[in-house]
Amino acid sequence: MRFPPKHCISIMIMITVWATASYADDEEEGPWSGKAALGYLATSGNAENSTLNTSFEVGYETGDWQHVLEAFAIHATEGNSTTAEAYRLGWKSERKLSEHDFLFGRIDWRKDRFSGFDTQVSQSVGYGRHLIASSAHTLNAEIGLGARQSERRDGGKEDEMIARGGLSYKWLLSESAEFNQDFVIESGKENTYLESVSALKTRLIGNLALVASYTVKNNSDVPVGTENTDSYSALSLEYSF
Repeated sequence: MRFPPKHCISIMIMITVWATASYADDEEEGPWSGKAALGYLATSGNAENSTLNTSFEVGYETGDWQHVLEAFAIHATEGNSTTAEAYRLGWKSERKLSEHDFLFGRIDWRKDRFSGFDTQVSQSVGYGRHLIASSAHTLNAEIGLGARQSERRDGGKEDEMIARGGLSYKWLLSESAEFNQDFVIESGKENTYLESVSALKTRLIGNLALVASYTVKNNSDVPVGTENTDSYSALSLEYSF
């Protein structure tokens, strides 16, 4: 499963613009919700650098079911060389069991041009619980089992069973600011994948916010000559609908 980098970026930008235009005037609450973000930073002088990051998330909730589709892309250059290029696409469905408990199923696709793996696709099902649900703090935990198919940068392939764990924390600092911390681990016989995303969001006006985020990804087993850990910093404008 491969997508040309330029086409991915163009498609995600169009989705972002479409989402903002379509929902800007819709103030009624309904089963649909989501957010779209776009960030671009360019510097010139002794060194010319540029970074483009975009993300999109849409959710649908009906009865005891909740479904979420999310996408992310980042592309960075330094001079005439690309220094970062990564994409992620994910789908998650939740089935509410009680006020605090739920079941989930999810599929995640990841591609990173500069990591030890060209692509990683994982499927998992499991159990989740809302551990904290106060006005200022929320903490959700998930644990499950599944499978993962990986294409290594050196041409090798891995198919393995995995155990998956996840934590999602939100802290409402004020009426206009919040901190989010997400952590995921997928552990298999061949490789353990870790991902941490820290984000600080400040509302600017209406549904428009400024988001500063820091992402760290780590694979325990990578081809020789490849770093285990990759990290990205991003600054973007986010529109919620």
